[in-house]
Amino acid sequence: MSIPWDGPAATGIGSLPGTSSREASRIIRGELPDFLHVPELPARGPGADMIGRAGAFLAEVSEDFALETTPDGWRLSRGRNRAMRRARSWLDEDLDALEEFAGGYAGPVKAQVAGPWTLAASIELASGERMLKDASACRDLAHALAEAITLHLADLHRRFPASALVMQVDEPGLPAVLAGTIGTASGLSRYRAVEEPVASASLRAVLAAAPAAHAVAGVHCCAARAPIGLIRACGADFISIDLRSDDVDEQALGLAWESGVGLLLGAVPTGRAVTDTEASRPVREVASRLGLADPRHLAHVAVTPTCGLASASPAAAIAAYASCRAASRILRDDQDARDNQERSAHGDRPRGRRASRGRAGEDGG
Repeated sequence: MSIPWDGPAATGIGSLPGTSSREASRIIRGELPDFLHVPELPARGPGADMIGRAGAFLAEVSEDFALETTPDGWRLSRGRNRAMRRARSWLDEDLDALEEFAGGYAGPVKAQVAGPWTLAASIELASGERMLKDASACRDLAHALAEAITLHLADLHRRFPASALVMQVDEPGLPAVLAGTIGTASGLSRYRAVEEPVASASLRAVLAAAPAAHAVAGVHCCAARAPIGLIRACGADFISIDLRSDDVDEQALGLAWESGVGLLLGAVPTGRAVTDTEASRPVREVASRLGLADPRHLAHVAVTPTCGLASASPAAAIAAYASCRAASRILRDDQDARDNQERSAHGDRPRGRRASRGRAGEDGG
């Protein structure tokens, strides 16, 4: 399935500061007018975080995968308890607000859910050990998550009938799972590294839920040395990584890019302001190094912050999204310049700059 955004585009990773669904949706609708995403507001507390929200999804399909809070995070617990009801309520509140502010919108809408290996590395069994310890539980978790994603996409189709849907599977814990660096409950040892074929099978099962629901799905991993090759081999329609990381496997990135996989590239830092040129530079430089700076390849790109914005101030979050939008505009202008050069070389009349896709009255973006 082809990517549904008209790149170079701009979107967010998911999380935003504050506790107001309406304010978060207002920011998303205003600053990312061509590629919306469902807001996540971890500041509200347990249940609004990435793991708790995934628990709300899972509890809809199996009571065996409902979660309860512990002093250290989350633990498996049968039944839809208070924490799960609260997590579901917050999710519905976020979806209601985005639906309200998106009135008349027909572009892509992205939702996010924690992936099977990040969940397995974060959720405790009754014994106090992580789910990583139990291979059978990890397999069951992946299949339950796939079913939960199917239900969530059906809800999104109902709310956004004119939009193409994008499902982002968040796997920040995947590199540590593959490397075997997750500590056990005692702190005296580490869980055995998960072999790539095993990790791939679970991810593939989760990603496979999207095509059946007429959506595209990909994996976000903002950790250093994101396993781009593994993610691509799982059948991901797109890959989302932190491009400002000092440890990006550019060879694997180039192979994925050439193959037509969509790319959500984290180019805007979340901790400081950058100029428009600085925001676009990471994408332009890596595209140049890989020989993929032509319009055909840049069309697969959406610029994002390097990670979620939960810890940012509202003003910083708005600025980060504006920088993403500005970076995408610069990349589009680069496309137009190359197109005109090619047209001039063939004796054709150069075309004008594309119209800005931002809000009415704004300068670009």
